[in-house]
Amino acid sequence: MTEKKAWYINGYIGLIILLVWLILAGWWTLASFAAAQAFGTICGGILVLIALLFASGVTIVAPNEAKAVTFFGKYIGSLKESGLFITLPLTYKYPISLRVRNFNSDILKVNDEQGNPVEIAAVIVFRVVDTAKALFNVDHYEEFVQIQSEAAIRHVASRYAYDTFSDEKAITLRGNTTEVSQKLAAELEERLKVAGVEVIETRLTHLAYATEIASAMLQRQQASAILAARKIIVEGAVTMTEDALSRLEANDKLNFDDERKLRVVNNLLVSIIADRGTQPIINTGETEN
Repeated sequence: MTEKKAWYINGYIGLIILLVWLILAGWWTLASFAAAQAFGTICGGILVLIALLFASGVTIVAPNEAKAVTFFGKYIGSLKESGLFITLPLTYKYPISLRVRNFNSDILKVNDEQGNPVEIAAVIVFRVVDTAKALFNVDHYEEFVQIQSEAAIRHVASRYAYDTFSDEKAITLRGNTTEVSQKLAAELEERLKVAGVEVIETRLTHLAYATEIASAMLQRQQASAILAARKIIVEGAVTMTEDALSRLEANDKLNFDDERKLRVVNNLLVSIIADRGTQPIINTGETEN
């Protein structure tokens, strides 16, 4: 079932026509009744009933609202323009909001790609674009949006790791929130298409390790950060030591054998890498008598 436009006429013009029709039909009925003309009285009464019947098709549509029109259970179209209208008589009009709405999911506990329990929540911005699908394809489309949104959040969260402790440029929940939100929006768009709902935006509002592993993961992150920092320090120390040795060897007055080179390298590395406030002990070699 897809949305289509219902038949209608402008409500103000229609009310004027109905009012004139009702006055003329009423006058004819009374005049015929006074003149004892049975045929005229019956015809006038029928015209009055027809005017009242069409009056039942009067409906008001508010801004950013639509009304799906059904005729004895059959969907005949929707009114999406705001204003006063007259549509087919003896129809039922289902009101439905077209406004942009937010759905804030609960904090869900999900296992990420690596099996670590994480807590995640998101906000979904959506609106109805197809009234027929929203009303007649699903039961209570708002509940449908809620359930499908939480299912999509769980599925997307299970496809990515919360964080990576390697140098690989993989998509993670913590490091690539924009990409993850886009993936969530794309999956929701596919899930909610059957309900005539358009997903405007999705954003993660909460993301954290579950309480039972938060402390251990924090220690792991700290250890990874320390190792990465030490790696940079060591690489810098090696570069500085190589530069110092090349400069010393360039001096013709200084002659270093292999043993003294090792001592110089050791002293320089200890001096550069040491991160404590105490003074390092530098090996100066044996004293000759």
